Amino acid sequence: MAKGKGKAAKGKKITLKVAKTCIKVTFDGKFRLDLSKMGLTTFPKCILKLNDVDELDLSRNMIKKIPDSIEKFENLRWLDLHSNQIDRLPETIGNLQNLVFLNLCNNKLTARSLPVELNQLKILRNLNLGLNHIDNLPTTLGALKELQEVGVFDNLLTTIPNSIAKLPKIKKLNAKRNPFPGPTEEELFIDSIKRLETLYLVEDKDLCGPCLRKCQEERDKLNKLKNTVPASLKKPNFSNLMAPNSLAKENQQEWRSRLTLSFAS
Repeated sequence: MAKGKGKAAKGKKITLKVAKTCIKVTFDGKFRLDLSKMGLTTFPKCILKLNDVDELDLSRNMIKKIPDSIEKFENLRWLDLHSNQIDRLPETIGNLQNLVFLNLCNNKLTARSLPVELNQLKILRNLNLGLNHIDNLPTTLGALKELQEVGVFDNLLTTIPNSIAKLPKIKKLNAKRNPFPGPTEEELFIDSIKRLETLYLVEDKDLCGPCLRKCQEERDKLNKLKNTVPASLKKPNFSNLMAPNSLAKENQQEWRSRLTLSFAS
C-alpha cells in the first residue's frame, strides 16, 4: 500500500483556490489560466469551474489524457498542451468552436489519436502537431480553411495531403525532419539535363567575352553529363543479336533525342 501511495504522490495536484491565482490578463484584455510547469500528471478537474477563461495553458506537464469535459471551455480561443505525454485527443475537442490556436507539439500522438472532429474547428489559424508519432495526416484537416500556420515537423510522415498543402490561407507549413522519400538517381540526372537544356542561337561574334565563356562552360557541363550517364540508365548491350528488336531501337532513338542538343559554332 505504501508503494502505491508513493506512485500517486509523484503527480502534483492543485486546488481551485490555487488555480484562481494562476489566472492572468493578456495584453488584449483576455483571461488566461496558466498552469504550465506545475508537475501535473492528470487534467485537474477543479478548473472546469473556471471554464469561462479565454486561454488555457497546460504545457510542460506530464498529462496523458485530455477528458471529454474539455468541451465545457466554450469560450476558449487559445489552448496550449505542448510537452506533455498525451496519446489521445477526445472527440469533444471539435466543440471548441472559438479556437484559433492549438498547440499539441511534443506529445505521443499518432494518426489514430487525431479525431476527425478536429475538422470542426472552423476558425483555427495555428495548429502545431510537431514532435509526435504521426505517420499520416487526416485529409479532413483540409476543411480548416482559416489555417495560416501548420507545424508537423519531427514526425513519421512520408507525404503531405494536397488538401492541407493547398489550404487557401496557409502561410507557413513546417514539415522538416520527416522521412519523405528523396529523388532517385535517375530523377536527379534527368533534372540536371533539363536545367542545362537551354538553346542559344547566336553567333560567337555577337557575344561579349564573359557571356561567350559562360555558354562554353554550360556546354562543357552538358557534355560531361552525357559522358557520365548513371549505370541504371544505360541500355543493355545485346552483342550476340544480329539486329536489335524494334522496341530497343525505338528506346535508343528516344534516349538519343533527349540528350542531343545543337550548339551554334
